[in-house]
Amino acid sequence: MTRLRVPSRKTLNSLLLNGIMIAFLVVVMAPIVLTLIISFKDQQDTIRKPPVLFPCDTETDSFDWGACRWASEGYQRVLAPESSDSLLGFKLTGKMFRVYIPNTLLYATVTSFGVTILAGMSGFAFSRYRFRGRSLLMAAILAITGVPLLTNILALYQMGVILRRSAFPFNDRVFLIVVYLGFFLPLSVWIAKGFFDTIPRDLEEAALIDGASPVGALRHVTMPAALPGLTAIFLLTFVNVWNEFLAGYLLVAKNELKPVMFGLYDFLSANIINLQVIAAACILLALPMIVIFLFARRIFFMAMVEGAVKG
Repeated sequence: MTRLRVPSRKTLNSLLLNGIMIAFLVVVMAPIVLTLIISFKDQQDTIRKPPVLFPCDTETDSFDWGACRWASEGYQRVLAPESSDSLLGFKLTGKMFRVYIPNTLLYATVTSFGVTILAGMSGFAFSRYRFRGRSLLMAAILAITGVPLLTNILALYQMGVILRRSAFPFNDRVFLIVVYLGFFLPLSVWIAKGFFDTIPRDLEEAALIDGASPVGALRHVTMPAALPGLTAIFLLTFVNVWNEFLAGYLLVAKNELKPVMFGLYDFLSANIINLQVIAAACILLALPMIVIFLFARRIFFMAMVEGAVKG
C-alpha cells in the first residue's frame, strides 16, 4: 500500500511565500498591463459598452486573437508635431517630447549628479570619521527624510516669488534643481553611509602603507569599491525627479520650463475623453525608466542589499 507523502513544513512555507509573491506581482502589474492594452485600442473600443479587455469583435462566441484590432492612434497623436492638423476634432501636440522631456532630463541629470557627489562625500565623512555631534547630525538628517515636500511647498513658493523680484538675475531652472537637491539629498546620505560602512578600512590602510596619500586611497581604492552604491543613488534620484510633479508645477512660473509630469497633466486636460491617447502618453513616459532599470537592476539591488547590511 502506497503511503501519501506529506509535504514538509519548509515546502509549505516556500509554496505559501511563492503564492504571496505571485499574488502581489499580479496586483502590481495589472494596472500596467491594462494601460498598455488600452494604449493600443482605438477611440471606438475605449468607449464601447459594455467594455471589453481586448479590442476584439465580441459578437463571436469564441475568442479570436486574429480578430483583434490593435491600433497605434494613441501613439501617433502623442508623437505628432504641434503644427499637424487636428485628428477627430482634437488638437494634436508634440510639446511633450519637444519641451517637457528635455526639461526633465536636464533637471534629473543635474540633480542626480549633484546628489551623488554630495551624498558620496557626506557618507564617506560620516562613515570614516568620528567627530562631536556626529550622531545628532545623522539623526537630524534622518528626521528630515520624513518631512514631505508638501509641507514646505508654500515657503518654497514664497522664496521663488521673492527671488524673481530681486535685483540679481534668477532662473527658475536653478531654483527647482536646488529644491530637488535639498529634498533628495538626506536619504541619499544615509544610503551612501551604509554602503561605505561595508567597505573594509583595511583596504585604505593598505593603500596608505604602500605610499598612497589619503586622497589617492580615496580615489583609487574606496571610490571604485563604492561605485555600485553611488550608481544606485544616481538612479534612485533620477527616477524620483522624473516622477515628481508638485514642485515642478508650483515653483516654476513659465510653462516652457516645467517638467514632464506637468506636461502629462496638461496633456490629460486636453485629452480627457481620449483614454487611448492618455494611456499611450503614460507608457511612453514610463518606458525610459523601465529601460534604465532593466539594464542597471543588478547594480541597483546589489547596492541596496549591501548598503543595508550595516546601514
